[in-house]
Amino acid sequence: MLGISRRCRIFGVAKNLQSLKARGIEQSYEACCILNASEKDAHIAITIFFEDRNPVGPYKFTIPARRTKHLRFNNFHDSEKISADTPYSSLIESDVPIVVQHTRLDSRQAENALLTTIAFPCG
Repeated sequence: MLGISRRCRIFGVAKNLQSLKARGIEQSYEACCILNASEKDAHIAITIFFEDRNPVGPYKFTIPARRTKHLRFNNFHDSEKISADTPYSSLIESDVPIVVQHTRLDSRQAENALLTTIAFPCG
């Protein structure tokens, strides 16, 4: 089935935290929504890769069986906080099959832009 995998990649992410929050508009963010439709809890490890330095992570999460969870990359702090305006890609690994959707909200201007795509399954 398309999109179901134990390993997924999200390419070309460039987190940007500049926003119009002061004007009451939601903060820009990058997030991954992970669906665990299995009967077992999913133990997730997310590694972040950069253009000019070694990867950081893994950031670890548990998604209960038959549940979904939205994880905002700007809330990742365990290993190292991801700096704003830093291009990166992510590798998402799980011990059970999952589906991953990437979402970006860009609120740098009054007309917000929302981008969403299914992550690239890789094994």
